[in-house]
Amino acid sequence: MSRTIARILTFLAAIAFVLAGPVPGANASGGDNDDRDGSSGNVYTLTNSAAGNAVIVFARSASGALTMRGTYATGGLGGALGSQGSVVTSDDGKWLYAVNAGSNDLSVFRVDDDALVLTGREASGGIQPISVTNSRDLVYVVNAASRNIAGFTVSHGGLTPIDGSTQPLIGMGPAEISFSPSGRILVVSEKATNSLETFVIGSHGVAGAPTSFPSAGATPFGFDFGRKDQLFVSEAALSSASSYRVEKDGSLTTVSAAVPTTQAAACWLVATKNDKWAYTANAGSDSISKFAIDKDGRIALVQAQAAYSAGAHTTDIALARNSRFLYALDGGTHMISVFRIDADGTLMREPGVVVPAGAGGLAAH
Repeated sequence: MSRTIARILTFLAAIAFVLAGPVPGANASGGDNDDRDGSSGNVYTLTNSAAGNAVIVFARSASGALTMRGTYATGGLGGALGSQGSVVTSDDGKWLYAVNAGSNDLSVFRVDDDALVLTGREASGGIQPISVTNSRDLVYVVNAASRNIAGFTVSHGGLTPIDGSTQPLIGMGPAEISFSPSGRILVVSEKATNSLETFVIGSHGVAGAPTSFPSAGATPFGFDFGRKDQLFVSEAALSSASSYRVEKDGSLTTVSAAVPTTQAAACWLVATKNDKWAYTANAGSDSISKFAIDKDGRIALVQAQAAYSAGAHTTDIALARNSRFLYALDGGTHMISVFRIDADGTLMREPGVVVPAGAGGLAAH
């Protein structure tokens, strides 16, 4: 009888536990670092030192605050960048890729919470790599001095060059390379020739020949994508931004042409994951501008100075993967500025952190 009663009590306790749900503060995986909603993560920048490049890691809390966790040598050398996308993470945040512009190679790191482990280093397939991009098991880099792109497959933290993937650029002065969200198209912005080039990815990850399109605005620089393969591009010369529709064959259709920020030198651009807002960092006016995005990808300036900091001279921006926070690398004040993004796209400044002089590139996850 006592055994029967014990079994009944055990069964009832199990039922009560299931009905009660998880313990407050716990998560499904049983640990305290499960972050499925993207509320916390990391922010990365490069020292970009010519004597030895390194990645600086900052832990990002749920409130957006940054805490420096360490500096990790890439094994390569820093050099001239003038780009967006010199350091990027994989979509799942488990891998980080960094260019070494001074030694013509790429470094691969495994992300272990808020620490990095160098797992590979590979020649970039050209001279002066300035921007890198990743989609699934593919990595592509653009080399500024040799004016070409080159592709690699990723496996177990190493990079293997893809035969036939190296393609020349038609234009000059590349600023960024990035995969479209579908992973089928590569886009390269070219400052010196006011052009955008696209490459269709074929079988085995091989990029096809480039197709060049005139930029709607002068000096196309940084860019980002919407979820529907919409392309948003900043333009430095007249401080404007444009939007395009990326077709399946790699062609570009202009949606909004050279919308002015009314600021100076709009060089870097990010777009939120909900396809509502785009922001440009305007290096010449120490400001960040905010654009609204409609369902067709049209953009409209909402705030010319959504943020301003005297002497900031911002040299890159990045969004947390949940688009709740924007980070700005301010070269003039040697800071990473932190902004909370409200539901209406308003930027609310939070405390920032100091970075070394000369730091370049910015990524967040």
